[in-house]
Amino acid sequence: MSSPAPTEQRDPSTAAEDRSARMAVTLFPILILAAAAFGYLAPSSAKPLLPHVNTLLGIIMFGMGLSLRGQDFALVARRPLPVLIGVVAQYLVMPLLGWAVAKALGLSPELAAGVILVGCAPGGTASNVVSYLAKADTALSVAMTSVSTLLAPILTPLLTLWLAGTYLPVDARSMASSILWIVLVPVVLGLLVRTFLGRVVERVLPALPWVSVVAISLVVAAVVSGSASKVVAAGGIVLLAVVLHNGLGYLVGYGLAALTGQRERARRTVAIEVGMQNSGLAAGLASQYFSPTAALPGAVFSIWHNLSGAMLAAYFRRRPIRD
Repeated sequence: MSSPAPTEQRDPSTAAEDRSARMAVTLFPILILAAAAFGYLAPSSAKPLLPHVNTLLGIIMFGMGLSLRGQDFALVARRPLPVLIGVVAQYLVMPLLGWAVAKALGLSPELAAGVILVGCAPGGTASNVVSYLAKADTALSVAMTSVSTLLAPILTPLLTLWLAGTYLPVDARSMASSILWIVLVPVVLGLLVRTFLGRVVERVLPALPWVSVVAISLVVAAVVSGSASKVVAAGGIVLLAVVLHNGLGYLVGYGLAALTGQRERARRTVAIEVGMQNSGLAAGLASQYFSPTAALPGAVFSIWHNLSGAMLAAYFRRRPIRD
């Protein structure tokens, strides 16, 4: 989900902003769940979307680029340590947790590769809204998401080859090329458009979350339609794997931030960044390079991490920050 990234300069007490952010983390997963149901119940109608998954992902990433500004990257220079901790945890904790969950549950090679690929994906932009709701450091969240996304063409294929290559063949070079065109190019283009046409972009920013959620919903519908016959058989174990992967990501991310001496707001941010993935990208890559069945964990993660993120934000909001 791409959204106009909330920043610390905006007034967090504004009721309209709060309602909009809450809608983003509650209504979006409902729409994505409806798309998954459509893909399962009407696979013949959703399957024509499969060839267009990469295009839809490119639209999502272009929207993310439009929501970024130069000052989001300036934070990396001002506060490199928390950004570094979050990004390292993103690309160390989640891939290894994905591998461990797949081993512990004895997943089939296709599902194991799909779970691991979710762990190797960059951070999801929904984490920025969840960080805002959780009274975490939203500017730090945006910086972490941006850096992990820019590193994705290198780290995602390498980590997938390392951890998922024992389950299924991985064409890391081709995957890197795909991520370059699906992720990096659209994000950079969006950032350039925002830089040179800022006033025009400001007018369309409120619509970006809805464009992105439509695109994500279509990706989920396409992925589910490709493996509709296996959803019932694999659905329970996939949901368990996703819940464990996501929940452990939150816990380990928070713990690492605490161990490295980060303050409470940064701890919350790292927890959210580590636990929430760009699962739409993972689903698309799994469908392209593995199989429709391998894409199921990414599709389920797309639904679940928005729901769990909303619950985690509600929990954090009730806890006072004592720094």
